[in-house]
Amino acid sequence: MSFNDDSGLHDDANDKDDRAHFVAPIIQDNADGWGPFGLLDPFKDMPYQPFSKGDRLGKIADWTGSAFQDKKFTNKYASQFGSGSQYAYYHDEDESTFHLVDTTRVQKPPYQRGRYGRHNQRNMRGRGGQRGAMNQMQALGKLKLRERERKGQTKRWGRQQGFRNHKNQPPIKIRDASVTVRPDWVTIEEMDFPRLAKLSLPGVKDGEDVLCCGSLEYYDKSYDRVNVKNEKPLQRIDRIFHTVTTTDDPVIRKLSKTEGTVYATDAILATIMCCTRSNYSWDIVIEKIGDKLFFDKRDNTEFDLLTVNETSVEPPQDDGNSLNSPRNLALEATFINHNFSQQVLKSNEPRYKFDEGNPFISEEEESDVASVAYRYRKWDLNNGIVLISRCEHDAVMQGPNNETQFLTVKALNEWDSKLANGVEWRQKLDTQRGAVLANELRNNACKLAKWTVQALLAGSDQIKFGYVSRAMVRDSSKHVILGTQQYKPNEFATQINLNMDNAWGILRCIIDICMKQKDGKYLIMKDPNKPMIRLYDIPDNTFESEGDEDDEDEPINDAFQS
Repeated sequence: MSFNDDSGLHDDANDKDDRAHFVAPIIQDNADGWGPFGLLDPFKDMPYQPFSKGDRLGKIADWTGSAFQDKKFTNKYASQFGSGSQYAYYHDEDESTFHLVDTTRVQKPPYQRGRYGRHNQRNMRGRGGQRGAMNQMQALGKLKLRERERKGQTKRWGRQQGFRNHKNQPPIKIRDASVTVRPDWVTIEEMDFPRLAKLSLPGVKDGEDVLCCGSLEYYDKSYDRVNVKNEKPLQRIDRIFHTVTTTDDPVIRKLSKTEGTVYATDAILATIMCCTRSNYSWDIVIEKIGDKLFFDKRDNTEFDLLTVNETSVEPPQDDGNSLNSPRNLALEATFINHNFSQQVLKSNEPRYKFDEGNPFISEEEESDVASVAYRYRKWDLNNGIVLISRCEHDAVMQGPNNETQFLTVKALNEWDSKLANGVEWRQKLDTQRGAVLANELRNNACKLAKWTVQALLAGSDQIKFGYVSRAMVRDSSKHVILGTQQYKPNEFATQINLNMDNAWGILRCIIDICMKQKDGKYLIMKDPNKPMIRLYDIPDNTFESEGDEDDEDEPINDAFQS
């Protein structure tokens, strides 16, 4: 049906031109099988990864590349045809793509807090994120390494010390007694250190000189200028040192006829007075004849050897013939003291001589005898107790006003600062001498206290300390002098908390106990493993050989019973 243009209707032919046209797709007819039989033009240049029907399919496309693949699933979903290729198929676990949203603040470990965190943030802002991150990793690595080394060192210390439990308690050190206690010895008294530390005998006046013997060399003040940078080697000086016990002293034998009731040497008295600071075992023989007491040391003993690190937290272990065994260290310390006390003197100048000569030498030995003066002094301990003791001076020097000052010269020795838990003298002695001395007071409290008591008993004006160290840590035969230090004995006693009233109280307590006993021989011994001393009643022939009894006992008894 057609209408005119005036009617407003359109022609049908014009409508057909405006309609959409459908274009049929090209269909490939594979008459021989299923699927396409050729490559279509749109997929001509697109790479294709063939796969086997036995392969498990994962992602269709992985745009991360092989450099970021998860090594955990490298072989799980590898294709048989293209293993290792970036177009191989990989499958992730379902949970790997699941993320839990956690808004809580992550707590940093201790090594990332505080100044380390601020330090690393400053590095990251100032030098860039990558460099700051590297510094942070290095700092964390160093902290972890130090912590690991500290734990390893603690374990090594634990193995070395043989800790017996997890509380880091030191092991019980079983020490040998200085003398074997025989079955026939009778224990008279046991005195523990806490009880002895409470004793006091105030009001003991300074000793009075009874007789002075010997000669002294003058101290060389150039050794006061020795320091770590200007050290001096310790020389070997072969001189004779006499360590005569009380009853073998001819002067005391004479004095016992007219003066005194108790007789001893300064070394014996110092050992008794400072017994509460001792850890090692020692013994002293006491002989009572009438109303007199004689304190003696036994022959051929280690009584005169100087202890090393006796009061240390970790004293030297007894390793037999080891260089740092307690006995070898004691021999080394005694050797150093003898040589140092003679090296610091002016051997070419005339000596200071007392009225009486050295009572222990003959005329032939006079030139080879060490510089020493013996001062026999007496103290009134009340209740009829008069003490007479032989004391020693090591040197003499001119004071600020040209007055004569008597010296006690001693040497502190360094053997191995690492094993001794001490400070290294070559680094600290010139700048922190107080720290070095404090460490020595902690490790050698008993030895320093005995030296101070000896200087006080002798009436020395000054006590000189020398700091002597090994030239090589593993060689105990060569030493160097690193410095010297001088103290007044009274001031040094106050500094080391040495109470002389307590020292006199301990001595008087032992004297009173022995005075109550019958005539005979007694032995006082420090227990090797407990803080106490014991007094034994021993047979009269103890520590004497049969051949010596007739030669020695009779003259002693004749001299003492007058």
